[in-house]
Amino acid sequence: MMDLEPIRTQIDELDRQLVDIINRRLMLAQKIGEIKRATNGEIYVPEREEAVLRKVVASNTGPVKNEALRAIYRELMSAGIALEKPLCIAYLGPEASNTHAAAMKKFGASLDYRAMDSVAGIFAAVEKGEADYAVIPIENSTEGSVREALDSFVQSDLKVVAQLYVEINHALISNEPLEKITTVYSKDQALAQCRYWLQRHLPQARLVEASSTSRAVQIAAGEPGAAAVAGELAAEFYGVPVVARQIQDKTDNTTRFFIIGHKAAGPIGGGKDMSSFLISLGDEAASQSGSLLKMLMPLAERGINLSKIESRPSKLRPWDYYFFIDVSGHYEDPPMQAALAELREFCPLVKWLGSYPAVSST
Repeated sequence: MMDLEPIRTQIDELDRQLVDIINRRLMLAQKIGEIKRATNGEIYVPEREEAVLRKVVASNTGPVKNEALRAIYRELMSAGIALEKPLCIAYLGPEASNTHAAAMKKFGASLDYRAMDSVAGIFAAVEKGEADYAVIPIENSTEGSVREALDSFVQSDLKVVAQLYVEINHALISNEPLEKITTVYSKDQALAQCRYWLQRHLPQARLVEASSTSRAVQIAAGEPGAAAVAGELAAEFYGVPVVARQIQDKTDNTTRFFIIGHKAAGPIGGGKDMSSFLISLGDEAASQSGSLLKMLMPLAERGINLSKIESRPSKLRPWDYYFFIDVSGHYEDPPMQAALAELREFCPLVKWLGSYPAVSST
């Protein structure tokens, strides 16, 4: 044990230096906040956040892992933002939901959070200024897009300002042992992501949709024979035991989240931006063959990569569809502007949903 003391003394000294450096960094963030408030500047700047994280990772020589370093700096930036201006982040609640966990991962522990009971309510809260930003699930690697989230963009002028991918691990949570569970509650997407596990282990149980995974745990906590499918954070938060862990059917079950606000992120450049659009072909789709190909050609001819396309009914008239697309590049890029100008010549609707940093691979 005596051999440990010199090392611990060095650690203690480094901790004192770290605390001093952290506070000096936050004092600079506070000064930036004063300037932003005086000039009505944006407090949260996604492109600056991503640029800082990329620089930090690029200078990392180990042994700390890049993701751990990113997590440390996210908390530093969270504390810095809170000193610049207290921000409120809306998310799909109740507390301890997967979206709550994603919001905390993105914005850190220093900001204020507000649980909402629907995606429509989340959009309304940001539009009315009751929340500064919001985190919404947009698609899952197993079950596809969250349709309510996509449809909410049709009428809203809010922009996608950032994105986040989070690995989702589901647990079976109940006060009952497995053999006594008769009903399982959860969000429809969570039940679908655990469909085969539930069929194998609880073939007789009723599967009942709840408004969220957290709400499912609340129900299971007070109902005999009930269980919930949710994350372990919800089990810990509501004090209900975990009966089985990692019950999702796919080990790489991942959900993509959008962060929405009033102003999209500025360009990073160098192939590190993405943009989302809502496009309608109108009568073009019904009257001409190859109309979808015609829509994609202005992008392809300018080297703009399409990473996602999905159609949704417009609900204005039968067989009329909107197309949601994700592409590489920023809205302000000259090739993007040229492609959009060509699209507007024959598409009745070309709506920019936002530009934001692409997810870093490091």
